[in-house]
Amino acid sequence: MASVERMKKQEAHEYRCTVEATVAVAGGKWKPLIIYYLLSGTKRFGELRKLIGGVTQRSLTLQLRELESHGIISREVFAEVPPRVEYSLTELGLTLAPVLNAMKEWGDSYLSWQDTNSNNTHIN
Repeated sequence: MASVERMKKQEAHEYRCTVEATVAVAGGKWKPLIIYYLLSGTKRFGELRKLIGGVTQRSLTLQLRELESHGIISREVFAEVPPRVEYSLTELGLTLAPVLNAMKEWGDSYLSWQDTNSNNTHIN
């Protein structure tokens, strides 16, 4: 039910600030990872699931649908047996590259800081 309410809020554009809009469209546990991995190119569902790790099939499907509904990714279905589906970033999705790259750089710095601080706490 919360997902439906969130989507209604997104459709109505009732955001208190633009950061809220960004988080609503590209935030959460899995969406930033999906976008990050698609920055390197088109991926199939199974590839994304392996790269992300820990995501259920249902959760990944829902997140991909939401990203598609917001115009961030495109989904291409190939009429093959078995069916093949590929996901890629749209032009709008590609504009998130600087955001995701900044998050990656911050994460690298944070992990380095964390390693340094955890090493310092073990010194007697």
